[in-house]
Amino acid sequence: MKKKPAQRVKHVPQRTCVGCRDVLSKRQLIRIVRTSEGVRIDPTSKLAGRGAYLHDRRECWERGLKGALQNALKTELTKEDRATLEDFMNTLPQEAETNPQPM
Repeated sequence: MKKKPAQRVKHVPQRTCVGCRDVLSKRQLIRIVRTSEGVRIDPTSKLAGRGAYLHDRRECWERGLKGALQNALKTELTKEDRATLEDFMNTLPQEAETNPQPM
C-alpha cells in the first residue's frame, strides 16, 4: 500500500515593521524602497533596491519617519522624499482598526 505524500506547508516570508517592530507576513506590510531616483513606495514589492516595511497604520508611519525608516534604508530622506511619504501617510487611517469582542 502506497503512502500519500505529505502536504508541504507553503513558506510565508516574514518582515518586520520598522515603526512598531512587529513581525508579520510580507503581504500585510507596505514596502518602501531606496532607488537611485530616491525613496519610493513599492506596492508590488518587486522594485530593485534596499527596502523597508511599514504597517498600513499612520502611527507606524509617524514613528518610521522620525528616524527608523532612514536607518533601515541607510539613507537620508530628502524634503521631496519626506513629502511623498507624508502624502501617502495622510491617506492611511488615523486609528488602528480593532474588532470589538462580544461579551
